[in-house]
Parts: sequence; structure tokens; C-alpha cells
Amino acid sequence: MATKKHDDIELLFRLVENATNNVAPPPDLKLSDWADLYRRLSSESSSEPGQWRTDRAPYQREIMNAISDPEISTVVVMSSAQIGKTEFLLNVIGYHIDYDPAPILLIQPTDKMAEAFSKDRLAPMIRDTPVLRSKVANAKSRDSGNTLLHKKFTGGHITLVGANAPTGLASRPIRIVLADEVDRYPASAGTEGDPLTLAKKRANTFWNRKFVYVSTPGIKGVSRIEAEYENSTMEEWHVPCPSCGHYQPFKWGQVVFESASMACKHCGVIHSEFEWKLGTGKWVARKPGAKSRGFHINELASPWKRWAEIIEDFKAAKKEAKKGNIELLKSWVNTSLGETWEEEGEGVELDGLLKRRERYNCEVPDDVLVLTAAVDVQDNRLEYEIVGWGLEYESWGIQYGVIMGDPGQDYVWDMLDGVLDKKYARNDGQKLQIMTTCVDSGGHHTKKVYEYCKKHELKRVWAIKGESGSGTPFIKRPKKRNDAGVWLFGIGVDVGKDTITSRLKLFEEGPGYCHFPIEQDRGYDQAYFEGLTSEHRVVRYTRGQAKVGWEKRTSGARNEPFDLRNYATAALEILNPPMELLKKRLGKTEAQPAVSEAKAAKKRAGLVNKGVVI
Repeated sequence: MATKKHDDIELLFRLVENATNNVAPPPDLKLSDWADLYRRLSSESSSEPGQWRTDRAPYQREIMNAISDPEISTVVVMSSAQIGKTEFLLNVIGYHIDYDPAPILLIQPTDKMAEAFSKDRLAPMIRDTPVLRSKVANAKSRDSGNTLLHKKFTGGHITLVGANAPTGLASRPIRIVLADEVDRYPASAGTEGDPLTLAKKRANTFWNRKFVYVSTPGIKGVSRIEAEYENSTMEEWHVPCPSCGHYQPFKWGQVVFESASMACKHCGVIHSEFEWKLGTGKWVARKPGAKSRGFHINELASPWKRWAEIIEDFKAAKKEAKKGNIELLKSWVNTSLGETWEEEGEGVELDGLLKRRERYNCEVPDDVLVLTAAVDVQDNRLEYEIVGWGLEYESWGIQYGVIMGDPGQDYVWDMLDGVLDKKYARNDGQKLQIMTTCVDSGGHHTKKVYEYCKKHELKRVWAIKGESGSGTPFIKRPKKRNDAGVWLFGIGVDVGKDTITSRLKLFEEGPGYCHFPIEQDRGYDQAYFEGLTSEHRVVRYTRGQAKVGWEKRTSGARNEPFDLRNYATAALEILNPPMELLKKRLGKTEAQPAVSEAKAAKKRAGLVNKGVVI
């Protein structure tokens, strides 16, 4: 009996122990620990599929652990591309599905990007990570609670929205707010206001709410991520010098191009990329007392991008900048250095442009390969400019003119035909025709513009409509005709004005340089240059949000010359001619008379047989 009683007591203890284990809290896992234990990288979204290893990019460990730290409510990551930020955002989602269930909101710049993220990144992670696969219902099952933009799991859900969709930002209470690429967000979600402010309000009811802001930065003074970072601990990733051991961040100014290496700022010794990356790095805060954690890291720290590649990317961007096209360099600063772009100057001054005028002594200089035209429609006139283009965006102003009259009347457009159909002679005797023309349709005579462009479509005369905003691409090619039967091109006027201003600042002839004639009958007088320099770049704040745009320096100033140069530049981009091939053809044409004469002489001598010159 004693033995049986002892066995019963032992069985009871085992039952109690098992029951206690079943209700005990899970082990205390940091986010990086969870990822190292459970996360699987998918083959379609990773070059290194399989088990996640935080040590592959060790700078990610502290970022992820800060996100899972209950004492921290806000984490900011201002970074370059190629540092794995999308993957650690996925880790945050996985962690809160499996280990710490909560309602999650992931914000992408647009609803289409949110859909793409769900299909291309989130769904494969859930499929390939076993602990998640069993917790998120199959999307194909009926009433699964798993849709493209909303997925339920025990204890929570994840909703994916675009920052441009106010409805998605204003429903459901949320504990975890993940904001990806915040510098690409619109200033307002519809008419509802700042998307980040709307998202923050949804987390007000949670004491343990979490905000994670991640982005490559944009323009200095306007960048959302820069503003958040400057209110944080402002931490940078430091590594030790292999020679002297002093910790320092990866700095572009210390990089040696020839050997793709970096010099120590303390001892000056140069070490290779791999020697620098062998050291154990650490995060160093510039403002350690701040409430939110902020991290900044650039592409030099990435294990997925070699320094030699980054150097080549920079050289290519710098080459384009010398032509006056600064967009590639802007992008490189943002996405490789993870830094904001600071605009140089607000505009171009009048005096310098007036002094650079030159005498052509011909209708079109010989270096001009293509002519484009632009037309601006006003209530009582048409204004136009014809621009000549050479290699690498070097340009020549050919003619600026005004056709007075009501654009609602046919005779005004008939006069424009005379301008656009004319042949313009080069000094070498060759004549060029205007290859393409952009006509602004945004005024009071839109119907008349459409009629003219449709009639002259075979001459590549295109209707355009300007769109402001730094995020608008320079050229939006139409996919179909509009209701009037016209191909209507969208023009990102702010992007174009940025490019033109950069080119006007060049003072050495060559790529991107802008030539202007001094001959009085061409229209490039002081009034023209006053219009060309009539606008400047400014930063305005609306509801606390900064917005960069172009505005007139003084009210009432004429800005048609600036607009027309923009449209003529757009015409070249739409045409996209093979400039090197044109240069060769024009060169051959110039020499052709002598070749023809030689051929004729041989023919007379009986040296041509069956069309083959011997």
C-alpha cells in the first residue's frame, strides 16, 4: 500500500509540473534571438535563402533588440539601401505573430506597394517559416481571415496600407506601427492630413505601443526620417581600426578609390574593406539621453555591396552631374550614403547668363544634332522656343518668339506651322528640322491644343500637362489616348526645373552647358533671361510638414522662358534620339559630295561593275 501511495503522489507531482509548464510564460526572447531561432529566408526574395543569421549583418542586432525592448516606444532607422532593412521589418512581423501577438500596421508609400510587399515578401516568409505557417490561416480557405492586405492570427492581426489611403490609416486600434520608406509618403493622406500622425493616433490606447520608422532619406530640411532621427539618440555604427583600434563610422571622405579601401581618421593607415569589416562593431550615440532610439548606417557597412561597386556607382552619378543631370547623384547620396541631399542655391542669377551670350554667325551651330520645340499657350498669344541639342545634353538656344493673337482662332496656329515646319541651316550647309514639339495643354485653350496636336501627330507634336511635386517623374508616357484621342504626356515640372537650374550653373562648355545667342533678332534679350531666372526653390510648411517647390521670386513675374526650356527638354527626353549615331550620319553627309564625285569618276572610267565600287 505504501508503494502505491508513493506512486500516486509522484504521478500527482508530474501532472502538476506538466500543467505548470503549459501555462508558464514563454522564455524571454529578444527579437534577434527569435530571428536566429525561427526565421527562414525565402529563395524568391533573398540571395541567401535558408536560416536567418543576425551575425551576417551584425549591426542589425541592436536595431532589432531595441524594437523588442519594452522600455523603448520609438525606433528610427535612417539608412542606405542594401543594409537589410526590409528583412528586419519582416522579423518584427514574425516576432509579433509567433512570440508576442499584437495588432500590427505596416505602412508603405502607396497601396500598390503594400500589395506588392504582401505578395512578394510577407507571404513567402509565412510560407517558409514553420512557426508562422501554422499560425496564419491559409488564404485559400473559406473565412480564413487571410486576405492580401489583412491577415489574422491568434492574439492579433496585421494590416498593410498605403500612406496615400486615408481609410486604411483611420480604422482598427494598432499596437505596433511599422512605417517603411517614410520619405516617400505624400504630404497628406487624401484630405485627412499627415499619414504618420493618423497612424500614431491608432496606437493611443496601448500602453506598450511601438513605432518603427524606416527610410532612405530625401531632401534636407524636408526629410521626415531626418527629422525623426535628429530627435533620437542619433547612433552611428562604429568599427575599430585594424591598426590602432580606434572606433569610427564608415565615412565616404576616408575611402580611397584606387584600392577600394579606407584610411583611419586617427592613425591614417589604409586598410581594405574586408579588414575593416572583420572587427566587432558597436553603435555609438551622439544624444544618449533621447527618449527614442535612432540609428544611421550607410552602404559601406553592408555585406551585400562591395566598395568597388559603390565607387563605380558614384563615378557614374558624378559624370551625369557634370552634364547638369543631378538626379542620379541625388539618388546615390540618399541610397548609398543614407544622407539627405542638400540643395546648392535657390536659383540662377540673371547677370551671369546675360554675359555668357555668344555670336553664332549661323542659324544653327555645327555641334547641334537635334532640334526640339516648346509652345506655351496664353490667353492672347503663343510663346515658343526652339532649342538645339548636341552630345551629352549640351544645348543651344536657337529662337525665342511670340505669336500674338487669340489661340482660339486658327490663324494663330497656322502661323505656328511656319515656325515648326521651317528648316534651320547649320554653318556646314546642312539643314535640320524640328524633330519633336511639346505644347502645354494646361491653359484656357485645351481643346484647341488637342486639335492641333492630333492634326500634327505624324510630326511628333505632343500635348503635355505639367505636374508639380518632387516625387513626380520627369516624363509620364501615356499608355493610351485620352478622351480627345490625343497622346497626353505628363511632365514632372519640378524635376525638370531642378535639372535646368543645375545646367545653367555650369560655366565650362561641354556636357550639359547651355549656350545662348547674342544676335538681337533671336529673342534672347534681357526680358528672356528675367523670365528664365524668375523662379527659385523654396521650402514651405503646411500643417507642420515641409514641402519643397518652385515659386516666382516676385509676384507677377513672367516665367514663360523657364517653362518653355523645361518643355523643350522634355521633348528631347520623349524623343530619346540616338545622338552618337546622328553625329556619325551628319559627318558622313558633310563628306558625301567628294565621295559621290569619286564614284562618278570611277564609273566614267569603267571601274563600277554591277553596283559594286572597285
